[in-house]
Amino acid sequence: MIRCHLARMMGEQKMRIADVARETGLSRATVTLLYRETAQKVDLYALEQICTLFNCGVGDLLELVPISNDQGVA
Repeated sequence: MIRCHLARMMGEQKMRIADVARETGLSRATVTLLYRETAQKVDLYALEQICTLFNCGVGDLLELVPISNDQGVA
């Protein structure tokens, strides 16, 4: 599973979804999906814009979390 740390990063900067959308030029829907960790796919441009805004790398924004067998993965 891939975790997105956008919500934490936004909280640290006291930013709202609307703020991130305005500053990056991304749609509010795109930012919301990343914020809620419900995005199924992410455009590289969106990652670039968010990483630029927060002055971070992709690895700071996204994290691969191994899924254990007891979490229902077949």
